[in-house]
Amino acid sequence: MDLQDRLEELAVVIEDAKAMPLSASCIVNRQQVLDLIEEVRQLLPESVYRADELLADRESVVADGRREADRILERARAEADRMVAQHEVYLAAVAEAEAVRSAVDEETARMRSETDDYIDAKLATFEITLQKTLQTVDRGRERLRSQMYQELAPAPESEADFGGGFYDDQG
Repeated sequence: MDLQDRLEELAVVIEDAKAMPLSASCIVNRQQVLDLIEEVRQLLPESVYRADELLADRESVVADGRREADRILERARAEADRMVAQHEVYLAAVAEAEAVRSAVDEETARMRSETDDYIDAKLATFEITLQKTLQTVDRGRERLRSQMYQELAPAPESEADFGGGFYDDQG
């Protein structure tokens, strides 16, 4: 039995004691009450010892809880620092990507402009060549036509062949 049980038993003995008529006093069995008090005395140091143990244990539990809380806070701070650093790295990477994209866009625009200029120059040269070729073709066709007309046109006959001016007499 523990201390609480003994104190409860003592309280029951006193409550069940016979009351003295016309008085608040009661009659209790002295030996029974003294035995219970002795048992309480014997249990008291053990109870105090257990109370001290519980109190020390409580202090230990509280200290362990504080250490655990400090450890959790430290981990949380480290994680927060890591996340901030990662976010800063992310922001730096985004800024770098934007700078690279801008440089690529500018380079692409410049190259496109140079390519357009190059192609335009080549097409202009090709156009000049084609015009010269067309002029050459036109001159060649013109020569062919003039030769063809010369071949088709009657050759003027000499007057000696006709005997003195056939055409002269008629006209």
